Amino acid sequence: MPLQLQPQFHEPGRRYFRDFSPGDDFYEALIEAHRDLDDEQSERMNARLILLLANHIGDIAVLKEALAIARRDI
Repeated sequence: MPLQLQPQFHEPGRRYFRDFSPGDDFYEALIEAHRDLDDEQSERMNARLILLLANHIGDIAVLKEALAIARRDI
C-alpha cells in the first residue's frame, strides 16, 4: 500500500459540503485533545498518538516513506 498524500479524512455516514471540512473536524479534535495539557504532557500525547497510528498502519515501508517526507525540507 503506497503512502496516501491526498486528503483521506472522512467519517462514515456523514456528508460534507466542503472537501476540507473533515480535515477541519480532525484538527479541532486534535486541538481539543491537547486542551489543559502542559508542554510535557502534550509532547507525550503526541508521541503516543504517533505510535498508535503507526501501529494501525503497520506497513513499515509506508511508515519509512512518511518519515522521509515529514523530514524533507526541515
